[in-house]
Amino acid sequence: MTASLVFKILIGIIIINFIKEEVLSFLNAKHFNDKLPEELQDVYDEKAYRKSQDYKKTNYDFSFYTNSFSIILTLSLFFFEGFAWIDTLVRGVANNEILQTLIYFAILFFGSDILNTPFAFYKTFIIEEKFGFNKSTKRLFILDKLKGWALALLVGGPLLALITWFYQQTENQFWIYTWGVITIFTLFMNLFYSSLIVPLFNKQTPLEDGELKTELENFANKIGFQLDKIFVIDGSKRSTKANAYFSGFGFKKRIVLYDTLIKELSTQEIVAVFAHEVGHYKKKHIIFNLITSIVLTGLTLFILSLLIGNPLLSDALRIDEPSFHIGLITFSILYSPISEITGLAMNSISRTFEYQADNYAKKYTNAEDLISSLKKLSKNSLSNLTPHKATVFAHYSHPTLLQRIRSLRK
Repeated sequence: MTASLVFKILIGIIIINFIKEEVLSFLNAKHFNDKLPEELQDVYDEKAYRKSQDYKKTNYDFSFYTNSFSIILTLSLFFFEGFAWIDTLVRGVANNEILQTLIYFAILFFGSDILNTPFAFYKTFIIEEKFGFNKSTKRLFILDKLKGWALALLVGGPLLALITWFYQQTENQFWIYTWGVITIFTLFMNLFYSSLIVPLFNKQTPLEDGELKTELENFANKIGFQLDKIFVIDGSKRSTKANAYFSGFGFKKRIVLYDTLIKELSTQEIVAVFAHEVGHYKKKHIIFNLITSIVLTGLTLFILSLLIGNPLLSDALRIDEPSFHIGLITFSILYSPISEITGLAMNSISRTFEYQADNYAKKYTNAEDLISSLKKLSKNSLSNLTPHKATVFAHYSHPTLLQRIRSLRK
């Protein structure tokens, strides 16, 4: 294999992935105006349905422009030797390989993020604003951006430096040490993400005493679920969209309800949603996903260790001297087809888990309460009720609303 062939493979993967995504989006868009099935007729009235169609079409058009910009930028870096230019710049600034890696990825990360900020701004303050979702302010938007950058520097920087050091010290064995560090980091984040990271962006407060808390506690007692921490997050400071999630495990598990969810749903509907989230915990879905993520990370790192030292990875980008950071760039693209396959498998498993969690909720609550809550949440977010099957297969981690309703009513 030659460097020229590797270059062509990299370009081919990028273009094929772009075409695949655009074809999926096009097929999905063809179903925007489908007649709603009988089970979904009550989700939207005529005015709301027209609004949802307009929202989907607007996002479809916007995603085409953002994806086109992204692929043009990426291909420009390849064809105009942008990666090589940045590499030369970095080598002129630092001699230490760890510093070179950090500076290289900092340039790519911050450069890409700055270039994409106008799109994020337009999405938030034009599209989401137009359809009544946005509650964020420009000040909050900027603060979120700065906090994200700070986290990337304070967390991502040291982690990347440590991985590079492992490679310097052990070369092909670096994947074992890196896997261990990432595993520890993953477990730490699963345990403490809600208590350490989320508060940087949102305020979380314990659910106040009242009917909702009493009903949730009664339900938890009925199924033998130890419920110590129910929090309400101020999601309304950024959007009107509602959500709820389960985080952590063991002594750090907690249920988090968006304030918008509490506003939109009745007490019994929230209990049904809560039962669904508990179902994930009881069925060991959280542990399964955690273990699977760790195993897939190990597999990825092992394959990386087999290729990272190959000079073809650098030669393909017109760079004479191989380096760890260039190896990571090229490998991330070469590995993407495998990542696509594992992603499809994980989405399929996730959809199965959603059915299982729904069935758990149906066993202990009224299925119609969960159905009505799902309908309200779909209406609240103007979600697509008639997605193309290929899009569901490729991208959906949850079954469609129609599939979930029919399953719940069996």
